[in-house]
Amino acid sequence: MVKMTVLASGSRGNSTVVSSSRTRILVDVGLSCREIFKRMATAGEDPRTLDAILITHEHQDHVQGLAVTARKLGIPVYFTEPTHRAWIRWMTPQKKMTYADWLAARKAAAAPVNPEIDDREAFEEERVELTAASEAESKPEKDPCALPGVEYFTAGRGFCVGDISVTPFTIPHDAADPVGFVFEAEGVRIGLATDLGYMPSNATRHLRKCDVLMLESNHDLDMLRDGPYPWSVKQRVMSRVGHLSNLAAAEFLETEYDGGAAYVVLAHLSENNNLPELARVSAERALRDRANLLANKLLLATQDAPLESIVL
Repeated sequence: MVKMTVLASGSRGNSTVVSSSRTRILVDVGLSCREIFKRMATAGEDPRTLDAILITHEHQDHVQGLAVTARKLGIPVYFTEPTHRAWIRWMTPQKKMTYADWLAARKAAAAPVNPEIDDREAFEEERVELTAASEAESKPEKDPCALPGVEYFTAGRGFCVGDISVTPFTIPHDAADPVGFVFEAEGVRIGLATDLGYMPSNATRHLRKCDVLMLESNHDLDMLRDGPYPWSVKQRVMSRVGHLSNLAAAEFLETEYDGGAAYVVLAHLSENNNLPELARVSAERALRDRANLLANKLLLATQDAPLESIVL
């Protein structure tokens, strides 16, 4: 038996459980550890049975509860190396020292002035040393980035977690090294592709012959353009490293999708720039010539509650 349970999907947090008869994987941890455990219990899943965590990219809505959840369960986390490094930087932001701060520090220390060295040059020479000393003084005893185990993978190269075969593939998004996943176990194939600005040919290729397809349908273009976001954010969302619109998702379903999935799950719907009805209607129109995929086999993942488990 192979099962997929979407615990949450949206801009406030994303997490999905993919399991076989012997292995259980948590994909992304965009909610707190407590909320992850609560939603798993609601969906009839036991967190203690999880074998690993896989991370698509380092944005907060995908890693918010990562460290606590991994440590509490004592399970390894799989990243690409650039994503792991980006996550560490996000968890431990570097402290900044301005020129004014440096001048104040020199005055307080009564540092001797070398007339042959320009103030700005001296500032640059000492900034790193003073910043490092400041960080050392405030460094907590426990490393917030400590994990029970870290395993690196590379997009395009498959690997296994237990009896589940995992194929990561590169997706276009404004993160360090974002990926989508295809999972295979017991003859069942599950594809996950969210947080991508457009559907590239490599993603289309990997998503063929899936029994379950989880696809981003993030925003309605008109709602986004007329919505409350600053123009810079709107540009980012609509860019080729942003998010897939209802229209783009529908175009993929109509022209590139092979039509083989028993379930299509629309995911990562924006709460401010989309409506479930708009996303559904757009996808249904695209699939109108494939009646077997309509009605209850076209599902919408939500932000506030787990989606009923898909069992194959």
